[in-house]
Amino acid sequence: MKEILDRLRTAFLAILVVIAVALGCIKLMTIQIVNGDAYLQESEYTSLYTQTIKATRGQIVDSKGNPIIENKVGFTGADLENLVNEASLLAARADRKAITKEDIEEATIKVVAGPEKKSRVVTEREKKLTSYHEAGHAICTYYCPSQDKVHQVSIIPRGMAGGFTMSLPEHDKSYMSKTEMYENIVTLLGGRVAEKLILDDISTGASNDLERATSIARNMVTRYGFSEKLGPMVYGNDQSEVFLGRDFNSNRNYSENVAAEIDAEMREIIEGGYQKSKDILEEHMDQLHLLAKYLMKFEKIDSDDFEILMKGEMDPKVFENSPEDTKTEENSEPESTNVTNENSTKTEE
Repeated sequence: MKEILDRLRTAFLAILVVIAVALGCIKLMTIQIVNGDAYLQESEYTSLYTQTIKATRGQIVDSKGNPIIENKVGFTGADLENLVNEASLLAARADRKAITKEDIEEATIKVVAGPEKKSRVVTEREKKLTSYHEAGHAICTYYCPSQDKVHQVSIIPRGMAGGFTMSLPEHDKSYMSKTEMYENIVTLLGGRVAEKLILDDISTGASNDLERATSIARNMVTRYGFSEKLGPMVYGNDQSEVFLGRDFNSNRNYSENVAAEIDAEMREIIEGGYQKSKDILEEHMDQLHLLAKYLMKFEKIDSDDFEILMKGEMDPKVFENSPEDTKTEENSEPESTNVTNENSTKTEE
């Protein structure tokens, strides 16, 4: 009986949808593949057929297996489905019948970092702080060879973050090396270091960065045996489940002396990463100022423009009429629009 009622309810809703479309109350948008491009079109209520889009192995392909969107490494099938849906909505809101590359990129960032909060009022002081904070992350990412390339830097609030520096991997990874984990710490601390160098003050904006950096350092020492002093051993038993009133923590199977050594090793890794981040930003202070100035004017920069800026090929006119001229500290090098990239080495959230 319940199954019959469910079928009747579904049929009734379908009839209502058809009537609404026929009367023009709502429009059904479908995605059609034409010569490898994705297009939005209004579906006739008499024929709702359209080519099927499939999400598989980091790609979005049509029913014939032809890729229509470039690889999205690390995205599950559900993520890709959500990405296409978001891109479709963005195109429909802009009254476009084709999903553009910009729609795909914006949908990608929306799926990963959340929607933009453009209505939030941000003071000039907060804008400057966020610009240098994110610029610090991006500069450190660029000069850490093991990190993925910077995909976008933005100071527009998204979710709980005031800004973000996004790096997207070019291929799937099965493991991480010691150097890669260490340079993750370097890039995470880049925001805090930039605040200290430029503003001579620090903020709570780096709280999540510090939490993640500390977690990486602890795992390097206690889980992966990356400590030269403590050797290739695992310390502690991680409790991944909380049950029977047990707290979410790890059981120690080592002495107080070993615990002190673990703390010392973690501190050494964090302080080393902080110092390397500081060295990178001090050496490339001119690029830090330029990137922060660009962000204060345009609020975001994509990967192509970021590469142009870092190579010193960006037109100086881009930086004219900025809302606030970038000021350097007394011990910093004077700002210059001629960026020199002395090192040829090259980035998540």
